Amino acid sequence: MSPLTAYLHPKCSTCEQARQWLRGHGLAFVEKDIRTMPPTVAELRVMQKAMGGERKKLLNTSGLEYRQQGLAAKLPGLSDPAVLARLAGNGMLIKRPFVLGPGGVGLVGFDERKWAAALLQP
Repeated sequence: MSPLTAYLHPKCSTCEQARQWLRGHGLAFVEKDIRTMPPTVAELRVMQKAMGGERKKLLNTSGLEYRQQGLAAKLPGLSDPAVLARLAGNGMLIKRPFVLGPGGVGLVGFDERKWAAALLQP
């Protein structure tokens, strides 16, 4: 399996749990700081598809940036391309950890059970 790409924030405790889980299971991954190197629009599209098309699942709705920008009120009027462009321009708007893998694997947030089902070979 080719390596995963894990977009993490250095000061996020959930990202640290995900990092340790990936390492603990011997999974190769490329780590990127979601703040300074956010996912591209193309990667966000892959993740949106993995999330069943629900763009809200990509958003860090509890984050300071999300609230400061008033995105809850703005989202209904924004197109998918506009939302994805906004996320690609500001990684702090993206729910994390954000992990992409081969074959359309996409995981947002850390849920050990879901991660094991998606990433560990039986």
